[in-house]
Amino acid sequence: MKNFTPLVLLVLTLFITPAITHAEGEGWLTDYNKAIEQAKSENKKVFINFTGSDWCPWCMKLSKEILSTKEFKDYAKANLVLLFVDFPRSKPQSSAQKAANDKLQEKFQIKGYPTVVVLNASGKEILRTGYMQGGPKVFLADLQQGLSGK
Repeated sequence: MKNFTPLVLLVLTLFITPAITHAEGEGWLTDYNKAIEQAKSENKKVFINFTGSDWCPWCMKLSKEILSTKEFKDYAKANLVLLFVDFPRSKPQSSAQKAANDKLQEKFQIKGYPTVVVLNASGKEILRTGYMQGGPKVFLADLQQGLSGK
């Protein structure tokens, strides 16, 4: 049985661990100040995703149906700096990250998840949205319309 223990642990980990979120390993930042600095240097908007990535069904739908798609990633690469502000229930998170996320939640008066806030490079809010049905084309059209002229 000892020979099977590592394999059993690996299998259990794969089934118990929530799916990797869009924020992990795909260009999403978790530091607000770095996001603002990058937006200024690249002349982009800051796209903040306030989420409960491991418990909120609408957050998971936003991630799966929109944020993890090629269409969104291509648009984001050209136009946005991505900031991931997560409020997980079972995923580990440092106390410093929790405090930073709580501060941002208070600053932007986030009342529910998912909430997407878009800022200009100076940190001024210019758009607020959330999950919408229709996939990335509908979401990106709405985003572009909301950002036009801002």
